[in-house]
Amino acid sequence: MSHLHRHPGKAPVAVIGGSGFIGSNLADSLLSDGETVLVIDNLSRPGVEQNLRWLAQRHGDRLSAEIVDIRDRSALAAALAPAKAIFHLAAQTAVTTSLSDPAQDFEVNLKGTFNVLESARVSGAPVVFASTNKVYGSLPRVPVRQASDRCEPLDDNVRKNGLDETIGLDFCTPYGCSKGAADQYVLDYAKSYDLPTAVLRMSCIYGPRQFGTEDQGWVAHFLLSALSGRPITLYGDGRQVRDILHVSDAVAAYRGVLARIEDLKGQAFNLGGGPRNAVSLRGLLAEIAEISGRDIALRHDRERIGDQPFFVADTRKLEAALGWHARMPWREGVCDLATWLLRHRLQPEAGRFVA
Repeated sequence: MSHLHRHPGKAPVAVIGGSGFIGSNLADSLLSDGETVLVIDNLSRPGVEQNLRWLAQRHGDRLSAEIVDIRDRSALAAALAPAKAIFHLAAQTAVTTSLSDPAQDFEVNLKGTFNVLESARVSGAPVVFASTNKVYGSLPRVPVRQASDRCEPLDDNVRKNGLDETIGLDFCTPYGCSKGAADQYVLDYAKSYDLPTAVLRMSCIYGPRQFGTEDQGWVAHFLLSALSGRPITLYGDGRQVRDILHVSDAVAAYRGVLARIEDLKGQAFNLGGGPRNAVSLRGLLAEIAEISGRDIALRHDRERIGDQPFFVADTRKLEAALGWHARMPWREGVCDLATWLLRHRLQPEAGRFVA
């Protein structure tokens, strides 16, 4: 896709990585509410050009786009110059890729974020950054027990509320290091330069416009595989627990943080589905089998480096700051994604959806 020309009107909100899964949903929400949006993306992930085309068809000339790589500091600075606010969601997102090519992971996630911050330091535009629960490492200090189909923390408070922002940073894998260092740079620019910045440390986000692969976007990957009759490889015993969050709730959180950025600057918030949306991999696969009406063929492999046996976000800090909470129950959300995948990613004969 060629560049979409800049709109000559009001200053745009920039969404870096705006052709990706979360970015395109965020851009659509902003545009639907009358904002002018500038998408900055290098279109490197297969399929994301479809999301940019979808945004252009829906919103016309209130959307502009610059095909820029965030590693190119001068091009990025020029593209961001007119932005009144910046959502930074562009990243190398897979732990496996970071292990096989740590140099690229470093360049995209840490150097790219530094370039974003330096551009914002010139303009003064606020920055809301997409971080990850991987900044907490593999959580060896959170002991768990094995229940029938899931891991459960031994600590009653963690079992009830999840893990909060005080759990402590403990980077593991190059991906954890690059995202964690970027996370800290974003927070420091609020301290050192009084730049309005905030960080959202995300758990597992899922929903429409997600390109699920084995390495990233595993909820969509599980659904796509099941609906297509392909086997799924389970790494570890499948008792790992995550709090999955529908993208509509994630978008509401991002927009809420930007709306209160002057009050919240320099702070990090956990963003996930919380205890009510916590599910093990085994539990999710059982639900997907019900949705798809298919038996799921499983393969097993050893657990991956740095995998967390249990991560459920304690989102009470974010809830107190914004009045936000996760609205979409996980079973309803997974059905929503299955419906979308059947309509937009699979041919009708590739799977059967049971309402």
